[in-house]
Amino acid sequence: MSPTEYEKAIRIIDDAHAQDPNIVRLDGEDIAYELHYSNKMIGYLDKCNPTASEILRLAIRAQHLRRWEIPRNAYAMNKTGYHLWRTYLKKRQGEIAAQICLDSGYSSEDASRVAGLIRKENLKQDADAQTLEDVACLVFLDDQFEAFKQEHDEAKIVNILRKTWGKMSDKGHEMALSIPMSDRARELVVRALDDV
Repeated sequence: MSPTEYEKAIRIIDDAHAQDPNIVRLDGEDIAYELHYSNKMIGYLDKCNPTASEILRLAIRAQHLRRWEIPRNAYAMNKTGYHLWRTYLKKRQGEIAAQICLDSGYSSEDASRVAGLIRKENLKQDADAQTLEDVACLVFLDDQFEAFKQEHDEAKIVNILRKTWGKMSDKGHEMALSIPMSDRARELVVRALDDV
């Protein structure tokens, strides 16, 4: 039996993630960071929306597609540079994912939808785009926040947490508060939410 369009696309996406030179060690095994990130994204999607469409699953799986190729320091290390970097990444990752969808047999409409979700178009009006944002925020809190808080001052951390919270839905908020965190991380989250 030949693979479905979805199976083909996932294999190509995961093969690209596996090329990430940034490696993390989990359960005694090395794994490319972007493959780990993608697995975390799908894990949270399954908690948020276990019946999510293939299109949303593809967008979530491809959200950081080949991101390591454009490092943050390729842009000015200030707020403007950060926003330019993020904008370029969303556009590029959407284009790459759309081409993978087309190459796997999806229609141009489906490929465009995947790209639009990755770009987070119509975030507050599109339930799928909001789900993708919730999932990305949950993965940040679960997988990246502990390291992030070590690298930044408290005021910046609290500000980022407030911005993260503002992007999430009520369901995302509920899930975020159930994520196990260190006492210090939980304290920072509570402080950020005091003024929200």
